[in-house]
Amino acid sequence: MSSVFAIVVILMVLLILVYHKLSRRIDLLEKQISDLSKKAVPKHQETPEQKIANQSIEASDPEIQSQNVKTSIQNFEESESQKDWLTPVFDFLRQNALAIMGIFTLVLGIGYFVKYAIDKNWIGETSRAGIGFIAAALIIVTGHFLRKNYTVFSSIITGGGIAVLYFTTTIVFREYQIFSQNSAFLITCLITFLSIALSYHYKSEILIIFSLFGGFSAPLMISTGQSNFLFLFTYLSVLNAGMLIVAYLRQWKSIGWISFIFTSIYLFFWTMEKAEITAIPFYGITYLIFYAFALQNYFKKNILEHLDILMLVLINFSSVAGLVFIFKELQIFPASLFPVVFMLINAVGWYREYQKKNFGTNYSVFTSIIISLITFAFALELKTHLITSLWAIESSLLLYIWKKTNHKIFKIFFYVLFPMVILSQMVTWARYLDSGSMNVIFNPVFITSMVLIGSCFMNLFLLKKDADEEKSELEFYENIFKILCISVIYFSVLFEIIYHISDESLVFIFIFGFLFTIYYLFILILFGKKLSFSKDFQIGLIYVFLLLLFGHILTSQVAKEIISNKIDSGFFFVHLLYIPVFIYLILKILPKSEFIKINISYWVISLIIILVFSFELYRSYVLINADKPDEIYTLEKHFNMLYLPIIWAVLACLFIYFGLKKTISEFNKIGFSLLGIMILKLYAYDVWQMDNVSRIIAFIILGIILLLSSFMFQRLKNIITNLVEKKDDPANKNL
Repeated sequence: MSSVFAIVVILMVLLILVYHKLSRRIDLLEKQISDLSKKAVPKHQETPEQKIANQSIEASDPEIQSQNVKTSIQNFEESESQKDWLTPVFDFLRQNALAIMGIFTLVLGIGYFVKYAIDKNWIGETSRAGIGFIAAALIIVTGHFLRKNYTVFSSIITGGGIAVLYFTTTIVFREYQIFSQNSAFLITCLITFLSIALSYHYKSEILIIFSLFGGFSAPLMISTGQSNFLFLFTYLSVLNAGMLIVAYLRQWKSIGWISFIFTSIYLFFWTMEKAEITAIPFYGITYLIFYAFALQNYFKKNILEHLDILMLVLINFSSVAGLVFIFKELQIFPASLFPVVFMLINAVGWYREYQKKNFGTNYSVFTSIIISLITFAFALELKTHLITSLWAIESSLLLYIWKKTNHKIFKIFFYVLFPMVILSQMVTWARYLDSGSMNVIFNPVFITSMVLIGSCFMNLFLLKKDADEEKSELEFYENIFKILCISVIYFSVLFEIIYHISDESLVFIFIFGFLFTIYYLFILILFGKKLSFSKDFQIGLIYVFLLLLFGHILTSQVAKEIISNKIDSGFFFVHLLYIPVFIYLILKILPKSEFIKINISYWVISLIIILVFSFELYRSYVLINADKPDEIYTLEKHFNMLYLPIIWAVLACLFIYFGLKKTISEFNKIGFSLLGIMILKLYAYDVWQMDNVSRIIAFIILGIILLLSSFMFQRLKNIITNLVEKKDDPANKNL
């Protein structure tokens, strides 16, 4: 009862919306008539002489002519782009909303009358069934007599009568058991074929859509909960064959898509509920029927329209996915048989285009489908994960067809599918957690990652092929795909490394993870120009690289683990492998990059240099002198008081020296700042923790360092003074 009430409410809302729109339209027409009746001449109306003069100027000026032509072409293209395939559907609903609501209301009224009669015990069960069938027949006959003058309206009326037939058969079977299941199914089949015949006879696409909805819903209407897939798909195959014939004769594309959607849903639930070898023939029959449906225009006009191409892509990959899944569940090999078979079927169309030397859209579509199926077959042989590999390859195929045909429907499907590929890959990576022993590199998870990486690079290549005028529109998506591609490669290799070293200690795993990340970012920075990274993106990568160095240097517990005998002592040199790439970055990459033009970059680099010397010399000191973990704290305290000020003082002098030599003032500031921090630390804390001998040594060394610093400062001052004097000399005007 609540569902009926909901339907009535929806119908009332639709009526109100239609009435409101009609009212606004009438008001607009009245206003236009009122404006016309005034016959007022616009203030800026051109006189005939001005109009002729303007037309002659436009005719004589080629730039104006060209601009007008471009404007008209642009307006035409915009109007054409807006006429998508959903427009006829909305036009039909808008123009026939009242008729549709009327027939639904009539069906509900008949249903309520029959229910009321049943509640009052006016009629028996057989009579109730008879009333339903008679009412349906009367509605269909009424639609028949109205077909000449009211074609669309009669189709809606006839469709309502067919709906009454379906509902009556369902109720009679479920509620009263007057028919057996076989009899009820036979009746629904007869209703379906009757409605298809009427649709063909009346040349009514609307009526056959009603028929298909009823035909595909019939198995659900008479279902008893027991699965009989063999019987069901025999019926669906016959129904799809009838659809194919009618679609071929009448060129009704909508019925093919409706049939494909319903059939795919049925096949999906059958495959998920129970993978049976008996499903394989029905997958093959379904593939052939809808493959033939997609190629109707190709065989008639040698043209593949955008919806035909989309059907080719969907039927190839949905059929392959279902069949391969069944083979994998039943452990029948090789599962790559089906991609190869479908590849050979598509090769017929490819060879046909090749013989004609026609290398246009048709040739490109068949070629891309064949390459995708071959790639998927290889992926299956390498035991990749099914859905991730399939979607990754299909996304690249959709992007290629979009760039080749420029039809927006492929762009929409690509934008929907690619995020699903990333999510599916995340699920694939989760297999590392519950998998047993797997081979290095040659395992299903990592090979699947390689398929996705290949797909990402293919997508980036296709996006780079855009024309200059499209760059601004697609720059955002290209940047996203670059980030996704970088992330996919990074996590694919990182998870593979972590999986194979997961038995080691946590410190061992962290160090390897940091080192891999540092080297990965270094490679991206090194080949940034070849990868077409923008300057801002490259600068961002350098900052991330330095931030990781900062984290690695500060958090590494390699010395403690070695002293605790949890890690071999030679691993300390593995820990230091970040130093060569850091040196190369400073000497070779940074001087040529935009990064070095920012003043703060000198401070960041100097901070990393100070941390490298401070922490690595500390770790070396501890490893040399400590035999037990308990000794680390004492050695650390001693190092911080005695050796760390010396290290900082030396570094400060070096910064000041290079600042003077290279005339980089930031290094001078850094050197003197480090000296100030070191002196403050020494006077405020360190000297009061030392014995007398150490305190004397520290003061002597500090004094020498301060004198040297003062000397260099004076030298710097003299250099600046000489430069100023030479600049003021009239003989050195060009200085």
